[in-house]
Amino acid sequence: MQRRDFHRLLGASALGLGGLGGTATAFAQDPFPSKPITMVVPFPPGGVADAVGRPVAEAMARHLNQSVVVVNRGGAGGAIGMAQVAKAPADGYTVLMALSSLVVLPEADRILNRPPQFEVNQLAPIARMTADPTVLVVRADSPWKTYAEFIAYAKANPGRVSFGSSGNYGTMQVPMEQLKAATGSFMLHVPYTGAGPAIVGLLGGQVDALASGPASIVGHIKSGRMRALAHWGEGRLALLPDVPSFKELGVNIGYSQWAGLFAPAGTPQPVIDKLREAARAAARDERTIQVMTTAGTQFQYQDAAEFDAFVKADAAAMKSVVQRIGKVN
Repeated sequence: MQRRDFHRLLGASALGLGGLGGTATAFAQDPFPSKPITMVVPFPPGGVADAVGRPVAEAMARHLNQSVVVVNRGGAGGAIGMAQVAKAPADGYTVLMALSSLVVLPEADRILNRPPQFEVNQLAPIARMTADPTVLVVRADSPWKTYAEFIAYAKANPGRVSFGSSGNYGTMQVPMEQLKAATGSFMLHVPYTGAGPAIVGLLGGQVDALASGPASIVGHIKSGRMRALAHWGEGRLALLPDVPSFKELGVNIGYSQWAGLFAPAGTPQPVIDKLREAARAAARDERTIQVMTTAGTQFQYQDAAEFDAFVKADAAAMKSVVQRIGKVN
């Protein structure tokens, strides 16, 4: 064999081995998910994000045949947990169950002249899971039996009525600020670290009212510990058919508290697709649907593309709302 033929064969062998090595490396890579996934709920237990996140995580785990561990990371109206996921490795092993405050908080930071803890475009939408109108509630032993009585007292006694929230500019403050602006009333805002602590504050008499999604309060309403006065949706709610909407009462305001799943921006598309499939399976899972129904909510599922458009539209709408509210505390 001539020397150049030998070298040609040697080169071909090397290429072949390199190809085999590349194939071996590809086969050696574990398919997603090969380890537990962390789902960050950016609020303490007891709120809407937690009520939605836990059954969804359990159903996704069954579909993926891998654990999905819920971690509550509350603080700053949800911004701490949201920022944690926005800055996490884009590998699909850290996901976020966020509420609609996600689109409000960066703009609120700008209004307060501080750098945003995260930007919405740092997160990739996977699926919207729920979208519920917010409900105004008071304790069952409060003196206000109707919304008319409540707002009449609030207007006649500025600052005497207090309301709890999950934090500044969160999903429990924004609708109450809408109500204050629409009625020319002043109510004292008391921010907590999440919906769960705010609900405890209401039940314990620390605050007089709050606005929350049905999932975290319907049980208290049915048990006779809370009274619902009005809601920010359209028409009547199936779960609370006796509760009027604000529009029905002549107050032209509306607010929907949605919960959705996100991954860090830049997560590979095949991984996003696996997470989408698992979220879709959760929304169709009979066991999970029953848990959600019992909790007082139902799936309003949107897949990634539709949810992405929804988030962008909501961000634009809420930007104007936050700018209209201005600096609050």
